Amino acid sequence: MNLKTFGARALLACAVALPLAAAAQNYPTKPVSLVVPYPAGGATDVIARMVADKLTQTWGQPVVVANKPGAGTLIAAEFVARAPGDGYTLYMTTAAHTISANLYKKIPYDPIKDFTPITLTSTIPLVLVTNPSLPVKSLSDLIAKAKSDPGMSFASTGNGTPQHLTMELFKAKNKLTLTHVPYKGDAPMLTDLIGGQVPMAFVTLSAALPHIKAGKLKAIALAHSKRVDAISSVPTFAEAGMPGFVSATWFGLFGPGTMPPELVNRVHQDVAKIVAVPEFTAKLKDMGGDVDNSTPQAFQGHIQAEMKRWAEAVRLSGAQVD
Repeated sequence: MNLKTFGARALLACAVALPLAAAAQNYPTKPVSLVVPYPAGGATDVIARMVADKLTQTWGQPVVVANKPGAGTLIAAEFVARAPGDGYTLYMTTAAHTISANLYKKIPYDPIKDFTPITLTSTIPLVLVTNPSLPVKSLSDLIAKAKSDPGMSFASTGNGTPQHLTMELFKAKNKLTLTHVPYKGDAPMLTDLIGGQVPMAFVTLSAALPHIKAGKLKAIALAHSKRVDAISSVPTFAEAGMPGFVSATWFGLFGPGTMPPELVNRVHQDVAKIVAVPEFTAKLKDMGGDVDNSTPQAFQGHIQAEMKRWAEAVRLSGAQVD
């Protein structure tokens, strides 16, 4: 390559980079849509709205949460995958994003190539709960009840979600026959759990906590490595007789796959400042969760590890989409 050609290419690279940097610096100049794959009221929606409210203040532009529930998060994910990578469509989702590729025979997008990881914001453990009318007091009671009543139903927040797959693992480990009743998110599932239409479910601790405290749901065991202050009387699965049984859902922010690095870094830096604020951290801990606040690169590594972990979980459980 001669000096003239090298200089021309260098100038071209600068000509491309400068507008991108300027666009990232001036972003956003109009409202931003933050897509959530679940209905309003669930844990993902709550955390998304916490982030959206603070971003609205930071950016001086409305950040509007758009709930697009259904199909185990596939509807929302496909919408985001097809959106322009200009930063005006963002996506707050959960571990379900890394499960879907292993659970469904075919999905209308690539969970890696069609999305840009921005940050892993937080993690919240799952808790096994029952309707108070179910005559059980402990994990061993519940297992015995399920074995005596083959086909007993359980609820989940949708096909392919961590709540669904965690119960499938629970079934496999305890050799239970249970019937899956999927819902479109936490809110409708909790309504039927509390009403007694379904007897049990794995629920994110944040969504279950107010109902546990109000006596509307009975907490059986926490799928976490240690007890949490919010429900300190509830044992972990290890303490209840199932060592090593842990499961949590994480909450991460993505953009479409074509989102440029300059813009990714800008959004990440602003979100990182928000989740690091003590007020935000305190709210999340009140929900039974932890702040992660990872870089885009670390989040990418986490996603790849999760893809492998849930693939193994699907294989071991024999789970299938209904």
